[in-house]
Amino acid sequence: MSTDYQQAREALGARLRELRFSCPGGRLTGQQLARRLGWPGSKVSKLENGRQTATPEDLKAWAASTGQPDLYPELAARLAGFESHIRSWRRALANGFKPLHEGLSKEIERTTQMWVWEESVVAGLLQTPEYARHVIQRYSELLGGANDIEAAVRSRVQRQEWLYRSGRKLHVLMWEAALRSLICPPSALAAQLDRLTGMVGMDTVELGIVPFTASVKIVPANGFWVLDDRLVVAEDWHAELWLDDADNIALYSKVWRTLRESAVYGSDAHALINAARRSLNSP
Repeated sequence: MSTDYQQAREALGARLRELRFSCPGGRLTGQQLARRLGWPGSKVSKLENGRQTATPEDLKAWAASTGQPDLYPELAARLAGFESHIRSWRRALANGFKPLHEGLSKEIERTTQMWVWEESVVAGLLQTPEYARHVIQRYSELLGGANDIEAAVRSRVQRQEWLYRSGRKLHVLMWEAALRSLICPPSALAAQLDRLTGMVGMDTVELGIVPFTASVKIVPANGFWVLDDRLVVAEDWHAELWLDDADNIALYSKVWRTLRESAVYGSDAHALINAARRSLNSP
């Protein structure tokens, strides 16, 4: 997770601890507060130590249970502040691409299952080095502030070792646009599609493609990753969002399952990849 985002979570946690210590009726222990809230004691600890992101409802309940409901607007403003801009790409890229890639790699290392949706780019865990290089280069040109492209490519490729470890499973969905977007030269896309062809049927990868012609129940929008039902990483133009609250995880999981209803697998997915490959007219 980006350093500034984590620092903001920890600062909010420290403020929550102050409220627990300064209750009008006397200082509460973590367990006493947990009982008032009807929460497990571990949740109080996680929020105070910045290991879990509070929801607005959490903050409202915390302020009320510590006898200081008038402080809720302050807590809500803190939450809104770091959720809206702290994880901006420009801020994060001031330190280059490599720290960004390494932060996500650490989360992936302790993950056994991932559910991924990509609407216009091949999922990072399936990218060839050349394809990854062009994708990262385009982001660098757009956002500026990072020139360690080769280090980022190496980090992304090393992350793919996860696919070859026992007990891992990648459930990936891509819109057909991901097979055809020329974010790179046709020759690089051709090699990328050849790699995807070889991954259809791989025991650690479940690859589904949503065809252009498929009926969809929701708009195929921005890409996201769900890691072990404990974390969602979603990307937008301005920021990368890390969401670990149950409601958002459930929402993104529902979105993934809904998109899956429109996907094809196996030989049908293979046919879509081959059709995209033929359209490039590459040797």
